[in-house]
Amino acid sequence: MVEELAQADDAVAACVDAATWTLTEHDLIAALDAAHRLEQRLAAVKLALIRELDGRGTATAQGASSTGVWLRERLRLTIATARRLVDLAAVLDTGNPGVRQALADGHISLDQARVIADTVNTVQTTAGPEAADKAVSLLTDWAGQFDPTHLRTLGTRILEHIAPDLADAAAHAALEADARRATRDRHLTLSTLTDGRLRLTGTLDTETAGLFRAAIDPLSTPSGTDDSRSPGQRRHDALADICQLALRTGELPDSGGDPAQIVVTTTYDGLTQQLSSGALDIGLHLTPDTVRRLACDATILPAVLDSAGQVLDVGRQRRLITGPLRRALVLRDRGCAFPGCDRPPRWCHAHHIHHWTDGGTTNLDNAVLLRGHHHRHVHQTDWVVRLGDDGHPEFIPPAWLDPEQLPRRNHYHRQT
Repeated sequence: MVEELAQADDAVAACVDAATWTLTEHDLIAALDAAHRLEQRLAAVKLALIRELDGRGTATAQGASSTGVWLRERLRLTIATARRLVDLAAVLDTGNPGVRQALADGHISLDQARVIADTVNTVQTTAGPEAADKAVSLLTDWAGQFDPTHLRTLGTRILEHIAPDLADAAAHAALEADARRATRDRHLTLSTLTDGRLRLTGTLDTETAGLFRAAIDPLSTPSGTDDSRSPGQRRHDALADICQLALRTGELPDSGGDPAQIVVTTTYDGLTQQLSSGALDIGLHLTPDTVRRLACDATILPAVLDSAGQVLDVGRQRRLITGPLRRALVLRDRGCAFPGCDRPPRWCHAHHIHHWTDGGTTNLDNAVLLRGHHHRHVHQTDWVVRLGDDGHPEFIPPAWLDPEQLPRRNHYHRQT
């Protein structure tokens, strides 16, 4: 075998240096097909070698903890790839000669072999060896038409083709197994990064995934033709909107005896002079611009300190747009007032047109409803908001967007 593989290596090396530009299109395609078929056949040989080495215990004899670890070092693979090769070699050797032969013949790819082997094992457990043989034959035929992803999808319905009398029971059993696995594996991990940001990782069970997608998908759509956020940034901002709404309901459990809320600490002089950063009660620091934006929102309680560090104001009600004033604002704007936005009032912050920290008053003539993304947008860009002659908000775009800077309005919400 070593000599034959050496000869094959020499032949392949000669092909590497061949002038492909001299080939006709027909020959190029034929050569591609041949190279792909050879790659799969070599994969079958490789799996047979791995299986034999694993069976002999070569890895542990040479000091490795497992065959997977040994392969990682020997072939410079990732540990995940190495372990998948060991597992697939064992599966093909012990119970799937038909799959192994299809791979050796170059009829299926290594990824397709993995899918077929997984599916056939499930079929054999559910319906027995005869059904498993039928599954191998059918899936191998399908492999000539479908890539591994589609093949796995088809494999979930394989019993409907080879053992329809067992399909319903198997589907029910598989559904229950999926539910048990989802319940067992559900988790959410919060990792604080060194710069104060938070990394979210986790796996949601099926029901929670449905709730999450139902909540976040509508909020993740682009907010207009000038929305330059990436899909990931839109989902991030949608999650922020959901958290804002949850805080605004007042129905969250108390936290340490206080209602669930965000407390931002800053100095009065720094806030009014646009110079001061702020700190959250969990120890993270905010930029001055972020502090000023948060100061607009009625769901944020400011803890403003004087120069000596004494508390001047915690949640000063006359600053916040709440109660009858917010209800009047909702009746006027009907939702986010930014042009083209369709977000309803419950998703919106109450923004001071002339910032409260700059001496702006808290009344209907100095307020506008803005969803979280557009609230940040107004604070961070050159858009200007004002009330028109009829008392409704209008927005002046930056000169780069509209050199004439014609006022724009939101015509989505019905005006009163």
